[in-house]
Parts: sequence; structure tokens; C-alpha cells
Amino acid sequence: MAVVCPECDTPIPVDPDEVEEGETVQCDECGMELEVVSVDPLELAPVDIVGYDDEDDTLAVEEDEE
Repeated sequence: MAVVCPECDTPIPVDPDEVEEGETVQCDECGMELEVVSVDPLELAPVDIVGYDDEDDTLAVEEDEE
């Protein structure tokens, strides 16, 4: 099975039986890293988002205290 890179539209071959949720794959064409967010159905999401925090899968936001 192949998924299309959201950055450069290059097909990325991924075997859903050989990956687990949370793993990352990299596009050979542009180098974008994608995280496996679901294996059934296979779904990938970019991980190079500013503020991305692997530990809790949310955007890291700093709060200002007054």
C-alpha cells in the first residue's frame, strides 16, 4: 500500500502490517517525516509542526501567568 506525501505528492510505500501507531516514516523525495496515526485505515500525519510534542500528541502551548 502507498500513501501520498502531503508535501510533494510522492507515493510512500507503507505496509500496514509492518508499522504501528506512533511510528514515523520519511518521504524519500522531500524528507518530510510522517507519523502513523492509524493503521486501520492507514493514516499518516506530518510531525514537523512547530510546537509538536511527541509525549502527549498535542501542540505545546506556553501559558503566561500574571
